[in-house]
Amino acid sequence: MLVVVRGAGDLATGIALRLHRAGCSLVMLDVAVPTSVRRTVCFSEAVRLGEAQVEDVSARLCKDSGEALEVCSAGDVAVLVDPDGTSIPVLRPQAVVDAILAKRNLGTTKDLAPIVIGVGPGFTAPVDCHAVVETKRGHYLGRVILDGSPIPNTGVPGNIGGFTTERVLRAPADGPFEPLAKIGDVVHAGDVVAQVAGEPMRATIDGVLRGLLQGGVPVVRGMKSGDIDPRCQREHCFSASDKARAVGGGVLEALLGLSGRLGD
Repeated sequence: MLVVVRGAGDLATGIALRLHRAGCSLVMLDVAVPTSVRRTVCFSEAVRLGEAQVEDVSARLCKDSGEALEVCSAGDVAVLVDPDGTSIPVLRPQAVVDAILAKRNLGTTKDLAPIVIGVGPGFTAPVDCHAVVETKRGHYLGRVILDGSPIPNTGVPGNIGGFTTERVLRAPADGPFEPLAKIGDVVHAGDVVAQVAGEPMRATIDGVLRGLLQGGVPVVRGMKSGDIDPRCQREHCFSASDKARAVGGGVLEALLGLSGRLGD
């Protein structure tokens, strides 16, 4: 089964890992300058580096749909710079998964493929997709919704180790991002981990730096630019999160449950 995933950030990558290991071929679509914070577990890094590996799965940047299908045939994940999804009609996938996580629908419709799955707030099944998967941490994380919408976006990050908004680092000014630390570093509250236009971005809590934007990416004041994990398990920085795996499991469940429509 060929599946196109819109987005290639950390949750989209967790979904891709689950589907790839279940035997699906994956083409992921992202923007020309990704702003994924947890870059060590994002296939969006292939846009910047040409290739990326997360756990035991490799992804390669492709120039067009034809090359993407060749990469899929070779057993890797294909990545295209195609934020508008113009390649979808050419690829003719059996399923499309919208994992952009924009908290709103940016143009995904049910006619894109026989199976269309939305991830997170902004989608309503069966109106603009055939199923939606819950992304909010808690009791319903990963739940498949066939009639209705997921929990609305609260604007508050999920609780990890007793911290919510405190664990998210935000750009202190407008300008190009300049990292001064790296993902996997142990930091303490007050440490300067990056700067923008000469303004320091400081660690807000103690923990391990789980995410940090790449150098040179343009940011605006208040933009999410880093992430600290207070559990301080450095190895967690280099593998998909529990949330990504749960959401990926939900997408796989929806895909298998809806697969009967492929014969319609």
